[in-house]
Amino acid sequence: MKAVTVKLPGGAEQLQVVNIEKPVIRDGELLIKVKACAINRTDLMSREGKTGYMKNPVLGIEISGEVVEAAKDTNIKIGTRVMGLVNGGGYAEYAVMPADRAMIIPDNLSYEEAAAIPEVFLTAYQTLFWLGGLTDDNTVLIHAGGSGVGTAAIQLAKQLTKAKIITTAGSQRKLDFCQSLGADVCINYKEQSFEEEVLGATGNKGADVILDFIGASYWEKNLKSINIDGRWVLIGVLGGTVVEKVDIMQIMLKRLQLKGTLLTPRSDEYKRDLTDEFVQRAMPLFLQGKVKPIVDTVFSLEDIQKAHEYMEANKNIGKIIVRIDATE
Repeated sequence: MKAVTVKLPGGAEQLQVVNIEKPVIRDGELLIKVKACAINRTDLMSREGKTGYMKNPVLGIEISGEVVEAAKDTNIKIGTRVMGLVNGGGYAEYAVMPADRAMIIPDNLSYEEAAAIPEVFLTAYQTLFWLGGLTDDNTVLIHAGGSGVGTAAIQLAKQLTKAKIITTAGSQRKLDFCQSLGADVCINYKEQSFEEEVLGATGNKGADVILDFIGASYWEKNLKSINIDGRWVLIGVLGGTVVEKVDIMQIMLKRLQLKGTLLTPRSDEYKRDLTDEFVQRAMPLFLQGKVKPIVDTVFSLEDIQKAHEYMEANKNIGKIIVRIDATE
């Protein structure tokens, strides 16, 4: 089968499409004929050799496709359309998925749309509710509103709570799209001081929950933007990893909860439980058309280098998908 591996840690030019053997399933697993997979920033970090937790030589952590083989101890039938997280190996014509992590694809969604759901919606759900404790009377600040997780988080916050939603993005095009998804206040971080805008929108109190994809460069601004007893969830480091001269007293005075998380290296049990709750609470929203996967661009497997370069350019709104036409 065709699959994407990395020659040497580095840029997109290190990605290569190779021919390897199909993976073999074990107990509790499914073999999926992959129809589409999605690009994630963790893939870029793995390509660069920065994650330290990539065990599968084939990149890719989320897929959609058709079940072609199932272990005897599973209850999912051959031919079922599924989507979900995999432990690497997603950029390939066939991939192994734990059966208890497989989500049935709603009939109204294509494979490309389905591939845009698992990582970003599960991450958004986890950060908003499991870690952020978002409630109806809260205000949430979602940075990178036009990103995959950002667009998912806006929709989930809108549909599952009555919280006030504030988001940031770097272009009017992205902000307009965020507003169409349900954001109440949209801030252009290139033209406005987002911390001042957040305080202005919250009666000078600040946001109760912050979903922070940026990290170091937003440290001081986020401190000013967060309310007393706020929950600040760090899920990305686009703005760097090192903060100079941290004033711990500011964290204490506001009684902040600062949490860092990555979904990919979490345990199989954690991902199973998260998937189960997400399916119960949020999957009906896709069938009802109240929540939708956001697909920006679809590439072919042969254009995998271009797909990574496109993500690195930060031009996308929503997900970057790779369509895979499996050979027999």
